[in-house]
Amino acid sequence: MRICTWNVNSVRIHVGHVERLLEEQQPDLLCLQEIKVVNELFPSGLGEALGYNHRLIHGQKAYHGVAILSRLPLIASETRHWCGKEDARHAWVTVEAGDGKPLELHNFYVPSGGDVPDPEENEKFAHKLQFLDEMAAWFAERRKKSNRFVLVGDLNVAPLESDVWSHKQLLKVVSHTPVEVEALTRVYDSHDWVDAVRNFIPAEQPLFSWWSYRARDWELSDRGRRLDHIWVTPALKSALGAAEVVKAVRGWEKPSDHAPVIVELDL
Repeated sequence: MRICTWNVNSVRIHVGHVERLLEEQQPDLLCLQEIKVVNELFPSGLGEALGYNHRLIHGQKAYHGVAILSRLPLIASETRHWCGKEDARHAWVTVEAGDGKPLELHNFYVPSGGDVPDPEENEKFAHKLQFLDEMAAWFAERRKKSNRFVLVGDLNVAPLESDVWSHKQLLKVVSHTPVEVEALTRVYDSHDWVDAVRNFIPAEQPLFSWWSYRARDWELSDRGRRLDHIWVTPALKSALGAAEVVKAVRGWEKPSDHAPVIVELDL
């Protein structure tokens, strides 16, 4: 089973890129974030020619929004709002894995948090911390029900020193501040998650999935951050087969500023 997550930064603008990604990478499930469109205006038939006939769209006009495209039938599909807001930031589906057992796939778009890393001064940053705290509590409760979860998405936190181009220079920059890393760690510990990508790529090795549009030559400067993640619960760790950040996608014409992340599970 191949699972791909990608912050597409407007699905209607990048329809061609989505189709190209599906054709080249052939994931069984594609999780998109920041689709920036209401459900009714999501591109009709996207991926269907390639067999992606099952989908869950949780959209919002102009902002946020997540979607899941699947070649596998959906046993169940659900969405959830967080922090008392009607933001479309979380959707999940259940599919039958190759071993005949259900697998629950959660697709998240965590708030970016604005520019000022102070919850007293910045409401957006306070929202981000609250969102992560609610995630930790929710998954701590859900672990009593099942242990075959995959969590993917743009979590908007680069937790390791090697997940940013300069640990020292980004310590006070939103996405890598200690308070955010601690909040994400609480989510990580809530279900004893396994970082699927770092399971294959050593923690000491620099690894990024996002590069700012502001860089004149993003690839040459390589001032990236790893904001996009795939985690699995312990019961799925032994099934992990491969993982990669598809960096080449960031170099396509008029791209998203994020690159897709893919994990393979041998089920």
